[in-house]
Amino acid sequence: MKLTFVLFLVLLPILSLADTVTFDESYDNATAPIGSVACSNGINGLANFATLGSLPNFPNIGGSSAVASFGSPYLIDVAGDGFNIGLGAMNALTNNHAIGLGRIDATAIEVDRSLCGLFFCGM
Repeated sequence: MKLTFVLFLVLLPILSLADTVTFDESYDNATAPIGSVACSNGINGLANFATLGSLPNFPNIGGSSAVASFGSPYLIDVAGDGFNIGLGAMNALTNNHAIGLGRIDATAIEVDRSLCGLFFCGM
């Protein structure tokens, strides 16, 4: 159940892979401009949102290695390997143990874009 939850949190459909999940508190900053993430505008972008806090699933957001660069259809930001999500999102995934754990292993599966939690996904 929690793995499915992180997939929605991160807003990314990806292939079935074993990945590492880490956290970055910059994703927890509700006032951070949307321009601070790779998919801030463009055809697959988030230009309709001014800040990270205005995203529908905030604070359950982050980046993934599936996002290669600007304009990726996988939204919302890049990450080296695996997932790099907000501390709030990782705490939700780990029952508030994110700081103590630092990183966890997860298996991610691709889901339909319509399940990503943003009204424009799948368009």
